[in-house]
Amino acid sequence: MSRSTLKTLARGVAAGAVAAFALTALPAQAANVFRFAFQGDIKSLDPYSLKESFTIGMHGAVYESLITRDKDLKLAPQLAESWETPEPTRWRFHLRKGVKFHDGSPFTADDVIFSAQRVRAPGSNFQTNVPGDAEFVKVDDYTVDMLLKKPNPIAVYQFSGWYIMSKSWSEKNNATQPTPPTAAAPSYATLHENGTGPFVITEHQPGVKTVFKKFDGYWGKVESNLDEAVFTTIGNDATRVAALLSGEVDWVDPVSLQDQQRVNSSGTATVMAGPELRTVFLGMDQWRDELKDSSVKGKNPFKDPKVREAFYRAIDEDTIAKRVMRGQATPSALLIAPTLFDRANEIKRPATDLKRAKELMVEAGYPDGFSLTMDCPNDRYVNDEAICQAVVSMLARINVKVNLNAQPKAKYFAKVLSPGFDTSFYLVGWTPSSQDSHNILFEIAGCRKPGDKSGRGGWNLGGYCNPKIDTIADQVEAETDKTKRDALIKEGFDTIQADWGYIPLHQQALAWGVSKKVHLVQRPDNMLLLYWVSKDPQ
Repeated sequence: MSRSTLKTLARGVAAGAVAAFALTALPAQAANVFRFAFQGDIKSLDPYSLKESFTIGMHGAVYESLITRDKDLKLAPQLAESWETPEPTRWRFHLRKGVKFHDGSPFTADDVIFSAQRVRAPGSNFQTNVPGDAEFVKVDDYTVDMLLKKPNPIAVYQFSGWYIMSKSWSEKNNATQPTPPTAAAPSYATLHENGTGPFVITEHQPGVKTVFKKFDGYWGKVESNLDEAVFTTIGNDATRVAALLSGEVDWVDPVSLQDQQRVNSSGTATVMAGPELRTVFLGMDQWRDELKDSSVKGKNPFKDPKVREAFYRAIDEDTIAKRVMRGQATPSALLIAPTLFDRANEIKRPATDLKRAKELMVEAGYPDGFSLTMDCPNDRYVNDEAICQAVVSMLARINVKVNLNAQPKAKYFAKVLSPGFDTSFYLVGWTPSSQDSHNILFEIAGCRKPGDKSGRGGWNLGGYCNPKIDTIADQVEAETDKTKRDALIKEGFDTIQADWGYIPLHQQALAWGVSKKVHLVQRPDNMLLLYWVSKDPQ
Protein backbone atom coordinates (compact mmCIF):
# COMPACT_ATOMS: atom_id res chain seq x y z
CA MET A 1 0.00 0.00 0.00
CA SER A 2 1.45 3.35 -1.00
CA ARG A 3 2.18 6.18 1.41
CA SER A 4 -0.40 8.41 -0.32
CA THR A 5 -3.07 5.74 0.10
CA LEU A 6 -2.23 5.41 3.80
CA LYS A 7 -2.54 9.16 4.21
CA THR A 8 -5.92 9.14 2.44
CA LEU A 9 -7.18 6.34 4.67
CA ALA A 10 -5.89 8.11 7.74
CA ARG A 11 -7.69 11.29 6.75
CA GLY A 12 -10.89 9.28 6.13
CA VAL A 13 -10.65 7.54 9.51
CA ALA A 14 -9.98 10.87 11.23
CA ALA A 15 -12.87 12.51 9.44
CA GLY A 16 -15.14 9.62 10.36
CA ALA A 17 -14.00 9.81 13.97
CA VAL A 18 -14.66 13.54 14.06
CA ALA A 19 -18.07 13.00 12.47
CA ALA A 20 -18.91 10.24 14.92
CA PHE A 21 -17.74 12.41 17.81
CA ALA A 22 -19.80 15.30 16.54
CA LEU A 23 -22.90 13.12 16.33
CA THR A 24 -22.25 11.76 19.80
CA ALA A 25 -21.45 15.10 21.37
CA LEU A 26 -24.15 17.11 19.60
CA PRO A 27 -27.15 14.87 18.89
CA ALA A 28 -29.68 16.32 16.48
CA GLN A 29 -32.76 17.54 18.29
CA ALA A 30 -35.83 15.46 17.46
CA ALA A 31 -38.51 17.37 15.62
CA ASN A 32 -41.51 18.31 17.73
CA VAL A 33 -44.36 16.70 15.82
CA PHE A 34 -48.07 17.16 16.54
CA ARG A 35 -50.27 14.42 15.10
CA PHE A 36 -54.00 14.99 14.91
CA ALA A 37 -57.11 13.39 13.45
CA PHE A 38 -60.55 14.61 12.47
CA GLN A 39 -63.59 12.60 11.43
CA GLY A 40 -63.62 14.31 8.02
CA ASP A 41 -61.13 15.36 5.38
CA ILE A 42 -59.39 18.49 4.15
CA LYS A 43 -61.06 18.34 0.77
CA SER A 44 -59.24 21.27 -0.85
CA LEU A 45 -56.38 23.69 -0.19
CA ASP A 46 -58.13 26.45 -2.13
CA PRO A 47 -59.08 28.84 0.71
CA TYR A 48 -62.27 29.90 -1.08
CA SER A 49 -63.54 26.37 -1.69
CA LEU A 50 -65.67 25.38 1.31
CA LYS A 51 -67.00 27.46 4.20
CA GLU A 52 -66.65 24.77 6.85
CA SER A 53 -65.02 25.42 10.23
CA PHE A 54 -62.41 22.67 10.31
CA THR A 55 -61.28 23.41 6.77
CA ILE A 56 -61.08 27.15 7.46
CA GLY A 57 -58.98 26.46 10.54
CA MET A 58 -56.59 24.28 8.57
CA HIS A 59 -56.25 26.93 5.86
CA GLY A 60 -55.51 29.40 8.66
CA ALA A 61 -52.21 27.64 9.37
CA VAL A 62 -50.85 28.58 5.94
CA TYR A 63 -52.95 31.54 4.79
CA GLU A 64 -53.66 34.81 6.58
CA SER A 65 -56.32 37.51 6.62
CA LEU A 66 -56.12 41.27 6.73
CA ILE A 67 -58.00 41.10 10.05
CA THR A 68 -58.21 37.99 12.21
CA ARG A 69 -59.89 37.07 15.50
CA ASP A 70 -58.02 36.54 18.74
CA LYS A 71 -58.51 33.86 21.41
CA ASP A 72 -61.64 35.65 22.61
CA LEU A 73 -63.01 36.02 19.05
CA LYS A 74 -62.35 39.76 19.03
CA LEU A 75 -61.05 41.45 15.88
CA ALA A 76 -57.25 41.67 15.74
CA PRO A 77 -54.68 42.83 13.16
CA GLN A 78 -52.92 40.33 10.92
CA LEU A 79 -51.79 41.32 7.41
CA ALA A 80 -53.28 44.73 8.04
CA GLU A 81 -51.35 46.38 10.86
CA SER A 82 -54.21 48.82 11.39
CA TRP A 83 -57.39 50.12 9.79
CA GLU A 84 -59.62 53.15 10.04
CA THR A 85 -62.76 54.70 8.58
CA PRO A 86 -61.90 58.23 7.40
CA GLU A 87 -65.53 58.51 6.33
CA PRO A 88 -68.57 56.20 6.86
CA THR A 89 -68.26 54.56 3.44
CA ARG A 90 -64.45 54.34 3.27
CA TRP A 91 -62.28 51.84 5.15
CA ARG A 92 -58.50 52.24 4.92
CA PHE A 93 -56.15 49.33 5.60
CA HIS A 94 -52.47 49.87 6.37
CA LEU A 95 -50.69 46.70 5.28
CA ARG A 96 -47.83 45.01 7.07
CA LYS A 97 -44.46 45.46 5.36
CA GLY A 98 -41.77 42.82 4.99
CA VAL A 99 -44.20 39.91 4.65
CA LYS A 100 -43.27 37.12 2.22
CA PHE A 101 -45.41 34.44 0.65
CA HIS A 102 -44.07 30.90 0.96
CA ASP A 103 -42.59 31.13 -2.55
CA GLY A 104 -40.55 34.17 -1.47
CA SER A 105 -42.56 36.81 -3.29
CA PRO A 106 -43.52 39.96 -1.34
CA PHE A 107 -47.03 40.64 -0.07
CA THR A 108 -48.41 43.96 -1.36
CA ALA A 109 -51.64 45.79 -2.06
CA ASP A 110 -51.89 44.05 -5.45
CA ASP A 111 -52.49 40.75 -3.66
CA VAL A 112 -55.33 42.28 -1.63
CA ILE A 113 -57.01 43.71 -4.74
CA PHE A 114 -56.66 40.36 -6.52
CA SER A 115 -57.99 38.39 -3.53
CA ALA A 116 -60.99 40.71 -3.20
CA GLN A 117 -61.90 39.94 -6.80
CA ARG A 118 -61.22 36.20 -6.55
CA VAL A 119 -63.18 35.65 -3.32
CA ARG A 120 -66.29 37.20 -4.89
CA ALA A 121 -65.95 35.39 -8.22
CA PRO A 122 -68.26 32.56 -9.34
CA GLY A 123 -67.31 29.31 -7.64
CA SER A 124 -66.26 30.90 -4.36
CA ASN A 125 -68.01 29.69 -1.22
CA PHE A 126 -66.90 32.88 0.60
CA GLN A 127 -68.52 35.58 -1.49
CA THR A 128 -70.29 37.14 1.49
CA ASN A 129 -67.11 37.46 3.57
CA VAL A 130 -66.45 40.69 1.68
CA PRO A 131 -69.31 43.18 1.13
CA GLY A 132 -70.75 42.72 -2.33
CA ASP A 133 -70.80 46.48 -3.01
CA ALA A 134 -67.17 47.00 -1.94
CA GLU A 135 -64.66 48.48 -4.36
CA PHE A 136 -61.02 47.98 -3.39
CA VAL A 137 -58.63 50.71 -4.45
CA LYS A 138 -54.84 50.66 -4.21
CA VAL A 139 -53.54 53.83 -2.57
CA ASP A 140 -49.93 52.65 -2.60
CA ASP A 141 -48.11 49.33 -2.24
CA TYR A 142 -49.01 49.09 1.43
CA THR A 143 -52.31 50.97 1.67
CA VAL A 144 -55.71 49.82 0.39
CA ASP A 145 -59.07 51.55 0.57
CA MET A 146 -62.40 49.73 0.60
CA LEU A 147 -65.18 51.94 -0.76
CA LEU A 148 -68.81 51.10 0.06
CA LYS A 149 -72.03 52.42 -1.40
CA LYS A 150 -73.58 52.75 2.05
CA PRO A 151 -72.32 52.66 5.65
CA ASN A 152 -71.76 49.15 6.99
CA PRO A 153 -70.68 48.85 10.64
CA ILE A 154 -69.93 45.13 10.27
CA ALA A 155 -68.13 45.32 6.92
CA VAL A 156 -65.00 43.63 8.27
CA TYR A 157 -66.63 41.17 10.67
CA GLN A 158 -66.10 38.24 8.28
CA PHE A 159 -62.60 39.18 7.14
CA SER A 160 -61.06 36.56 9.43
CA GLY A 161 -62.23 33.85 7.02
CA TRP A 162 -61.09 35.72 3.91
CA TYR A 163 -57.50 34.66 3.30
CA ILE A 164 -55.18 36.62 1.04
CA MET A 165 -53.69 34.83 -1.97
CA SER A 166 -50.71 35.73 -4.12
CA LYS A 167 -51.71 37.36 -7.40
CA SER A 168 -48.55 36.33 -9.23
CA TRP A 169 -48.65 32.73 -7.98
CA SER A 170 -52.32 32.34 -8.92
CA GLU A 171 -51.73 33.75 -12.39
CA LYS A 172 -48.62 31.64 -12.93
CA ASN A 173 -50.48 28.45 -12.00
CA ASN A 174 -53.76 29.21 -13.78
CA ALA A 175 -55.59 29.42 -10.45
CA THR A 176 -57.20 32.86 -10.72
CA GLN A 177 -60.70 31.40 -10.32
CA PRO A 178 -61.98 29.72 -7.14
CA THR A 179 -62.37 25.96 -7.17
CA PRO A 180 -65.79 24.89 -5.81
CA PRO A 181 -66.29 21.48 -4.11
CA THR A 182 -68.31 20.41 -7.14
CA ALA A 183 -65.46 21.01 -9.63
CA ALA A 184 -64.95 18.09 -11.99
CA ALA A 185 -61.18 18.30 -11.69
CA PRO A 186 -58.88 19.86 -9.08
CA SER A 187 -57.05 23.07 -9.86
CA TYR A 188 -53.47 23.81 -8.85
CA ALA A 189 -54.81 25.73 -5.83
CA THR A 190 -56.82 22.68 -4.78
CA LEU A 191 -53.67 20.63 -4.25
CA HIS A 192 -51.05 23.31 -3.45
CA GLU A 193 -50.80 26.39 -1.24
CA ASN A 194 -48.84 29.61 -1.18
CA GLY A 195 -49.79 31.68 1.83
CA THR A 196 -48.02 33.99 4.24
CA GLY A 197 -48.80 31.95 7.37
CA PRO A 198 -46.50 30.31 9.94
CA PHE A 199 -46.76 26.84 8.36
CA VAL A 200 -46.25 25.44 4.88
CA ILE A 201 -47.90 22.31 3.52
CA THR A 202 -45.26 19.89 2.27
CA GLU A 203 -47.55 16.96 1.52
CA HIS A 204 -51.26 16.77 0.77
CA GLN A 205 -53.01 13.50 0.01
CA PRO A 206 -56.77 14.13 0.21
CA GLY A 207 -58.41 11.50 2.35
CA VAL A 208 -55.04 10.23 3.62
CA LYS A 209 -52.88 12.87 5.25
CA THR A 210 -51.63 16.44 5.10
CA VAL A 211 -48.27 17.52 6.48
CA PHE A 212 -47.64 21.03 7.83
CA LYS A 213 -44.11 22.26 8.58
CA LYS A 214 -42.91 25.40 10.30
CA PHE A 215 -42.19 28.22 7.85
CA ASP A 216 -38.79 29.65 8.78
CA GLY A 217 -39.44 32.83 6.80
CA TYR A 218 -42.58 33.77 8.74
CA TRP A 219 -42.84 37.50 9.45
CA GLY A 220 -44.15 37.23 13.00
CA LYS A 221 -43.92 35.25 16.20
CA VAL A 222 -46.23 32.40 17.14
CA GLU A 223 -46.91 30.66 20.42
CA SER A 224 -46.57 27.24 18.85
CA ASN A 225 -43.33 25.27 19.35
CA LEU A 226 -44.21 22.73 16.65
CA ASP A 227 -41.77 21.80 13.92
CA GLU A 228 -44.34 19.72 12.11
CA ALA A 229 -48.03 18.78 12.27
CA VAL A 230 -49.45 15.70 10.57
CA PHE A 231 -53.16 15.45 9.89
CA THR A 232 -54.97 12.20 9.12
CA THR A 233 -58.62 11.40 8.56
CA ILE A 234 -60.06 8.78 10.93
CA GLY A 235 -63.76 8.42 10.29
CA ASN A 236 -64.55 5.72 12.83
CA ASP A 237 -65.26 7.00 16.36
CA ALA A 238 -63.72 4.03 18.19
CA THR A 239 -60.63 3.97 15.99
CA ARG A 240 -60.10 7.69 16.52
CA VAL A 241 -60.24 7.37 20.31
CA ALA A 242 -58.01 4.28 20.26
CA ALA A 243 -55.41 6.26 18.30
CA LEU A 244 -55.53 9.02 20.93
CA LEU A 245 -55.20 6.65 23.89
CA SER A 246 -52.36 4.70 22.27
CA GLY A 247 -50.41 7.90 21.61
CA GLU A 248 -50.60 7.57 17.82
CA VAL A 249 -52.23 10.99 17.69
CA ASP A 250 -52.25 13.93 20.09
CA TRP A 251 -55.66 15.42 19.25
CA VAL A 252 -58.96 14.11 17.90
CA ASP A 253 -62.31 15.66 17.09
CA PRO A 254 -64.89 14.75 18.02
CA VAL A 255 -64.79 12.34 20.95
CA SER A 256 -68.06 10.45 20.78
CA LEU A 257 -70.32 10.88 23.78
CA GLN A 258 -69.98 7.24 24.83
CA ASP A 259 -66.16 7.45 24.82
CA GLN A 260 -65.67 10.61 26.85
CA GLN A 261 -65.46 8.97 30.28
CA ARG A 262 -62.88 6.48 28.98
CA VAL A 263 -60.71 9.30 27.65
CA ASN A 264 -60.96 11.30 30.87
CA SER A 265 -59.97 8.30 32.99
CA SER A 266 -57.07 7.26 30.74
CA GLY A 267 -54.43 9.33 32.55
CA THR A 268 -52.85 10.26 29.21
CA ALA A 269 -55.56 12.37 27.58
CA THR A 270 -58.58 14.45 28.46
CA VAL A 271 -61.76 15.66 26.83
CA MET A 272 -61.61 19.39 26.29
CA ALA A 273 -65.25 20.43 26.34
CA GLY A 274 -67.09 23.70 25.99
CA PRO A 275 -70.10 25.37 24.40
CA GLU A 276 -70.03 25.83 20.63
CA LEU A 277 -71.47 28.68 18.61
CA ARG A 278 -72.64 26.32 15.86
CA THR A 279 -76.37 25.72 15.47
CA VAL A 280 -77.49 22.44 13.92
CA PHE A 281 -80.75 22.74 11.98
CA LEU A 282 -82.94 21.18 9.30
CA GLY A 283 -83.88 22.78 6.00
CA MET A 284 -86.55 21.96 3.44
CA ASP A 285 -86.73 22.48 -0.32
CA GLN A 286 -89.29 25.25 -0.72
CA TRP A 287 -88.12 26.22 -4.19
CA ARG A 288 -88.84 23.43 -6.68
CA ASP A 289 -92.35 23.08 -8.07
CA GLU A 290 -92.04 19.30 -7.64
CA LEU A 291 -90.17 17.75 -4.73
CA LYS A 292 -87.35 15.52 -5.95
CA ASP A 293 -87.35 11.79 -5.12
CA SER A 294 -90.78 12.04 -3.52
CA SER A 295 -94.00 10.06 -3.84
CA VAL A 296 -95.80 13.38 -4.39
CA LYS A 297 -95.91 14.23 -8.08
CA GLY A 298 -96.62 17.57 -9.70
CA LYS A 299 -96.19 19.68 -6.59
CA ASN A 300 -93.94 20.36 -3.62
CA PRO A 301 -95.48 19.73 -0.17
CA PHE A 302 -92.90 22.03 1.48
CA LYS A 303 -94.40 25.04 -0.27
CA ASP A 304 -97.30 24.65 2.17
CA PRO A 305 -96.48 26.17 5.59
CA LYS A 306 -98.80 23.61 7.19
CA VAL A 307 -96.47 20.80 6.11
CA ARG A 308 -93.43 22.69 7.35
CA GLU A 309 -95.14 23.27 10.70
CA ALA A 310 -96.13 19.59 10.87
CA PHE A 311 -92.50 18.56 10.41
CA TYR A 312 -91.39 21.07 13.05
CA ARG A 313 -93.93 19.90 15.62
CA ALA A 314 -93.32 16.19 14.94
CA ILE A 315 -89.59 16.43 15.64
CA ASP A 316 -88.91 16.20 19.36
CA GLU A 317 -85.67 18.12 19.87
CA ASP A 318 -85.76 17.67 23.64
CA THR A 319 -85.54 13.91 23.15
CA ILE A 320 -82.73 14.34 20.60
CA ALA A 321 -80.79 16.51 23.06
CA LYS A 322 -81.27 14.11 25.97
CA ARG A 323 -80.92 10.74 24.28
CA VAL A 324 -79.02 11.15 21.03
CA MET A 325 -76.75 13.91 22.36
CA ARG A 326 -76.71 12.54 25.95
CA GLY A 327 -77.46 15.93 27.39
CA GLN A 328 -74.58 17.66 25.61
CA ALA A 329 -76.69 19.90 23.40
CA THR A 330 -78.82 22.97 24.03
CA PRO A 331 -82.17 23.02 22.18
CA SER A 332 -82.56 26.21 20.18
CA ALA A 333 -85.42 28.32 18.86
CA LEU A 334 -83.07 30.31 16.63
CA LEU A 335 -80.58 29.68 13.86
CA ILE A 336 -77.93 31.47 15.95
CA ALA A 337 -76.39 30.75 19.34
CA PRO A 338 -78.11 32.84 22.05
CA THR A 339 -74.74 34.25 23.17
CA LEU A 340 -74.53 36.07 19.83
CA PHE A 341 -77.88 37.87 20.09
CA ASP A 342 -78.89 39.77 23.23
CA ARG A 343 -82.64 39.32 22.70
CA ALA A 344 -82.50 35.61 21.92
CA ASN A 345 -84.35 34.65 25.11
CA GLU A 346 -87.43 36.53 23.87
CA ILE A 347 -88.02 33.95 21.13
CA LYS A 348 -89.30 30.60 22.34
CA ARG A 349 -89.18 27.28 20.54
CA PRO A 350 -92.67 26.06 19.46
CA ALA A 351 -93.70 23.00 21.41
CA THR A 352 -93.51 19.49 20.01
CA ASP A 353 -97.12 18.45 19.39
CA LEU A 354 -97.64 15.15 17.58
CA LYS A 355 -101.44 15.46 17.62
CA ARG A 356 -101.31 18.89 16.00
CA ALA A 357 -98.69 17.68 13.51
CA LYS A 358 -101.05 14.93 12.33
CA GLU A 359 -103.92 17.40 12.04
CA LEU A 360 -101.78 19.73 9.94
CA MET A 361 -100.87 16.89 7.56
CA VAL A 362 -104.57 16.15 7.09
CA GLU A 363 -105.37 19.84 6.56
CA ALA A 364 -102.59 20.07 3.97
CA GLY A 365 -104.02 17.10 2.08
CA TYR A 366 -101.52 14.42 3.12
CA PRO A 367 -103.42 12.21 5.62
CA ASP A 368 -101.35 9.22 4.50
CA GLY A 369 -98.12 11.20 4.43
CA PHE A 370 -95.57 10.91 1.64
CA SER A 371 -92.00 9.81 1.04
CA LEU A 372 -88.87 11.85 0.40
CA THR A 373 -85.06 11.71 0.67
CA MET A 374 -83.07 13.35 3.45
CA ASP A 375 -79.41 14.33 2.99
CA CYS A 376 -77.18 14.12 6.03
CA PRO A 377 -73.41 14.16 6.65
CA ASN A 378 -72.06 11.29 8.73
CA ASP A 379 -68.67 12.71 9.68
CA ARG A 380 -69.14 16.42 10.27
CA TYR A 381 -71.19 17.17 13.39
CA VAL A 382 -71.50 15.38 16.72
CA ASN A 383 -73.74 12.34 16.17
CA ASP A 384 -74.96 13.80 12.88
CA GLU A 385 -76.17 10.54 11.35
CA ALA A 386 -77.77 9.48 14.65
CA ILE A 387 -79.66 12.79 14.76
CA CYS A 388 -80.94 12.18 11.24
CA GLN A 389 -81.97 8.63 12.14
CA ALA A 390 -83.96 10.02 15.08
CA VAL A 391 -85.65 12.53 12.76
CA VAL A 392 -86.56 9.69 10.38
CA SER A 393 -88.23 7.79 13.24
CA MET A 394 -90.10 10.85 14.49
CA LEU A 395 -91.48 11.76 11.08
CA ALA A 396 -92.68 8.19 10.59
CA ARG A 397 -95.24 8.96 13.32
CA ILE A 398 -96.99 11.36 10.89
CA ASN A 399 -96.73 8.83 8.06
CA VAL A 400 -93.76 10.50 6.37
CA LYS A 401 -91.31 7.93 5.04
CA VAL A 402 -87.80 9.36 4.90
CA ASN A 403 -85.08 7.67 2.88
CA LEU A 404 -81.90 8.67 4.65
CA ASN A 405 -78.89 9.46 2.46
CA ALA A 406 -76.02 9.79 4.95
CA GLN A 407 -72.60 10.41 3.37
CA PRO A 408 -69.09 11.63 4.26
CA LYS A 409 -69.01 15.42 4.33
CA ALA A 410 -67.04 15.71 1.07
CA LYS A 411 -69.79 13.93 -0.87
CA TYR A 412 -72.56 15.53 1.14
CA PHE A 413 -71.42 19.12 0.55
CA ALA A 414 -70.68 18.42 -3.12
CA LYS A 415 -74.29 17.27 -3.52
CA VAL A 416 -76.17 19.92 -1.57
CA LEU A 417 -73.99 22.76 -2.87
CA SER A 418 -74.10 21.62 -6.48
CA PRO A 419 -75.68 23.94 -9.05
CA GLY A 420 -79.39 23.77 -8.36
CA PHE A 421 -78.80 22.70 -4.74
CA ASP A 422 -79.54 18.99 -5.06
CA THR A 423 -81.46 18.32 -1.84
CA SER A 424 -85.06 18.07 -0.64
CA PHE A 425 -84.53 17.85 3.12
CA TYR A 426 -81.21 18.22 4.88
CA LEU A 427 -79.28 18.70 8.11
CA VAL A 428 -76.51 21.25 8.40
CA GLY A 429 -74.63 23.10 11.14
CA TRP A 430 -73.73 26.79 10.93
CA THR A 431 -71.46 29.16 12.81
CA PRO A 432 -71.83 32.73 11.55
CA SER A 433 -68.34 33.79 10.56
CA SER A 434 -69.18 37.38 11.46
CA GLN A 435 -70.41 36.33 14.93
CA ASP A 436 -73.44 38.44 14.02
CA SER A 437 -77.11 37.79 13.23
CA HIS A 438 -76.90 39.58 9.89
CA ASN A 439 -74.96 36.59 8.58
CA ILE A 440 -77.97 34.33 9.26
CA LEU A 441 -80.50 36.71 7.73
CA PHE A 442 -78.35 37.17 4.64
CA GLU A 443 -76.67 33.81 3.94
CA ILE A 444 -79.08 31.28 5.46
CA ALA A 445 -82.47 33.01 5.10
CA GLY A 446 -81.83 35.42 2.22
CA CYS A 447 -83.72 34.86 -1.03
CA ARG A 448 -81.70 33.17 -3.77
CA LYS A 449 -82.13 35.09 -7.02
CA PRO A 450 -80.77 34.10 -10.46
CA GLY A 451 -77.90 36.32 -11.48
CA ASP A 452 -77.49 37.85 -8.01
CA LYS A 453 -73.74 38.09 -7.40
CA SER A 454 -74.00 39.44 -3.86
CA GLY A 455 -73.91 35.98 -2.30
CA ARG A 456 -77.29 36.47 -0.63
CA GLY A 457 -78.79 33.09 0.19
CA GLY A 458 -75.55 31.32 -0.63
CA TRP A 459 -76.24 28.70 2.07
CA ASN A 460 -80.03 28.80 1.72
CA LEU A 461 -79.97 25.27 0.33
CA GLY A 462 -83.74 24.86 0.39
CA GLY A 463 -84.61 28.13 -1.29
CA TYR A 464 -86.74 29.57 1.53
CA CYS A 465 -87.70 33.10 0.49
CA ASN A 466 -89.55 35.94 2.16
CA PRO A 467 -88.66 39.35 0.67
CA LYS A 468 -89.32 40.89 4.08
CA ILE A 469 -86.20 39.11 5.38
CA ASP A 470 -84.07 40.67 2.64
CA THR A 471 -85.36 44.13 3.50
CA ILE A 472 -84.65 43.59 7.19
CA ALA A 473 -81.17 42.17 6.46
CA ASP A 474 -80.25 45.25 4.43
CA GLN A 475 -81.47 47.52 7.24
CA VAL A 476 -79.56 45.51 9.84
CA GLU A 477 -76.39 45.78 7.78
CA ALA A 478 -76.46 49.57 7.80
CA GLU A 479 -78.00 50.30 11.22
CA THR A 480 -75.52 51.64 13.82
CA ASP A 481 -77.98 52.13 16.70
CA LYS A 482 -77.84 48.86 18.69
CA THR A 483 -81.36 49.08 20.11
CA LYS A 484 -82.88 49.64 16.67
CA ARG A 485 -80.62 47.00 15.16
CA ASP A 486 -81.60 44.36 17.74
CA ALA A 487 -85.27 45.13 17.17
CA LEU A 488 -84.81 44.55 13.44
CA ILE A 489 -82.95 41.29 14.05
CA LYS A 490 -85.71 40.03 16.34
CA GLU A 491 -88.29 40.92 13.70
CA GLY A 492 -86.29 38.91 11.20
CA PHE A 493 -86.09 35.84 13.42
CA ASP A 494 -89.79 36.16 14.32
CA THR A 495 -90.62 36.20 10.61
CA ILE A 496 -88.58 33.05 9.89
CA GLN A 497 -90.32 31.27 12.76
CA ALA A 498 -93.80 32.42 11.65
CA ASP A 499 -93.02 31.05 8.16
CA TRP A 500 -91.78 27.75 9.63
CA GLY A 501 -88.88 28.43 7.26
CA TYR A 502 -86.35 26.24 9.10
CA ILE A 503 -86.29 23.75 11.94
CA PRO A 504 -83.56 24.76 14.43
CA LEU A 505 -82.37 21.85 16.55
CA HIS A 506 -79.55 22.70 18.96
CA GLN A 507 -76.11 24.03 19.71
CA GLN A 508 -73.82 21.04 20.17
CA ALA A 509 -71.05 20.90 22.76
CA LEU A 510 -67.39 20.82 21.77
CA ALA A 511 -65.56 17.60 22.62
CA TRP A 512 -61.89 17.52 21.67
CA GLY A 513 -59.70 14.65 22.81
CA VAL A 514 -56.33 16.12 23.75
CA SER A 515 -53.10 14.48 24.93
CA LYS A 516 -51.88 15.80 28.26
CA LYS A 517 -48.61 16.64 26.51
CA VAL A 518 -50.39 19.18 24.32
CA HIS A 519 -51.40 22.76 25.12
CA LEU A 520 -53.79 24.61 22.83
CA VAL A 521 -56.69 27.04 22.56
CA GLN A 522 -60.29 25.94 22.11
CA ARG A 523 -62.50 28.72 20.82
CA PRO A 524 -66.29 28.30 20.69
CA ASP A 525 -66.17 28.49 16.89
CA ASN A 526 -64.54 25.01 16.95
CA MET A 527 -61.49 25.94 14.89
CA LEU A 528 -58.20 24.22 15.62
CA LEU A 529 -55.51 26.81 14.89
CA LEU A 530 -52.03 25.31 14.76
CA TYR A 531 -50.26 28.54 15.68
CA TRP A 532 -51.71 28.18 19.20
CA VAL A 533 -50.69 24.52 19.61
CA SER A 534 -47.63 23.53 21.66
CA LYS A 535 -46.39 20.11 22.65
CA ASP A 536 -44.04 19.08 25.42
CA PRO A 537 -40.69 18.11 23.83
CA GLN A 538 -39.99 14.39 23.54
